[in-house]
Amino acid sequence: MKAFKAYDIRGIWGEDLDQDIVYKIGYFFPKVIPCSKVLVGRDGRVSSNEMFKALTDGLSDAGVDVYDTGLATTPMIYWGSGKFDFDASIMITASHNSAKYNGLKFSAKNVEPISYDNGLNIIEVLIEKQVEVKKRNKGLLKEFPLADHYLQFLKSYLSDFSDLKMSIDCSNGMASLFAYDLFGPNVHYLNDHIDGNFPAHEPNPLLPENQEQIKKSVLKHHCDIGLIFDGDADRVMFIDEKRQFVSPDLIIALLGHYFFGERQEKGKVVQDIRTSKAVADYLKQFNAEVVTWKVGRAFGATKLKQVNGIYGGELAGHYYFKDFYYSDSGMLAALLVLRVLLKFKKTGVSFSEIIARISGYANTGEVNFKIEQKKEAMDAVASYFMEHEPPISFLDVDGYRLDFEDWWFNIRPSNTEPYLRFLAEAKSKDLLDQKTKIIFDIISKFS
Repeated sequence: MKAFKAYDIRGIWGEDLDQDIVYKIGYFFPKVIPCSKVLVGRDGRVSSNEMFKALTDGLSDAGVDVYDTGLATTPMIYWGSGKFDFDASIMITASHNSAKYNGLKFSAKNVEPISYDNGLNIIEVLIEKQVEVKKRNKGLLKEFPLADHYLQFLKSYLSDFSDLKMSIDCSNGMASLFAYDLFGPNVHYLNDHIDGNFPAHEPNPLLPENQEQIKKSVLKHHCDIGLIFDGDADRVMFIDEKRQFVSPDLIIALLGHYFFGERQEKGKVVQDIRTSKAVADYLKQFNAEVVTWKVGRAFGATKLKQVNGIYGGELAGHYYFKDFYYSDSGMLAALLVLRVLLKFKKTGVSFSEIIARISGYANTGEVNFKIEQKKEAMDAVASYFMEHEPPISFLDVDGYRLDFEDWWFNIRPSNTEPYLRFLAEAKSKDLLDQKTKIIFDIISKFS
């Protein structure tokens, strides 16, 4: 089924997902994840109420008690599920996708991520095989207000940000629930009311066209920083005072100043396989051990827990925290970055200057190749360098990552789209151009 993805269920409402499918997802969910009480939240999309009714009818008919927290951010559902010891949680959202999409994100007990490989695949099979629905004693539907509890948790990380000039773009998404209470009134807000039609721009902060408003606001108001959230507020991205987009992986390094500097912790940091080499280089000053792992919440959050890490992050703008049930929160990440920036500003150091200290590599950005023979192309690239320029290290946990003395690259198949993804860095632009030409020539033979 088209809507079943690697990490969640997501598709166009009325085409890939409809009331019947969502009802069955709810009904079969406890067959896969044993549960008697489930926390459910939803975003502000036009179809979310309709999805909620279908989902909770299915859960209820399977004998599950549903705790409805109403409008929510995805991280709020993660936190509430862990804090109040739910058997499982489901968030109705299509995250960063456009208005015509909707979807579902799942967690099991202890906020363990549920992905296609550990549960969603079984639900898909049960639906496709048209397994009979037999209604049990109907479960209860209970209101479970959670927002005030979650807000108090977030406020424990607040500083006095009055010395920082900020612009914040909520993308007409769920960050609007908490932005004013956390960041205060003296901020230049954009798209700060919930609107499931996303009239200003799609709620995907990674796309340059969706960053234009926040960049203009930062420039117009002479801000120290700009923040832009995605639709369900599990991701946040940053714009420096020069209106430059900050690569999200570099924020992993910046957060070291909070965890290893301010809090004086010691331990491990998890990064995804696409992360800049600059991050591990920068974190050496804190004696932090960096663990490189697969892309995606299901992998990153699980690995952080396995290695008993302190925090982690991804190039896509997800940041995971041990103190947040090993899950990701855009709001928490934003508060911590602002704390760090505030301290640097007091010493006369700007956001762009901090980032310049971290990053010393020329970078291709993520390049996508639409080809059928993904594995063959990846193997050909890796084999070439194994023969002609053996790497210092080789990882094959999510595609391949090869590290050399002055450069590195990652090549991997997308888990959600028909693309082969490539990213490289080098100490100089000339070296980067030289190496990427070799790689692109090899890949072109498979196009």
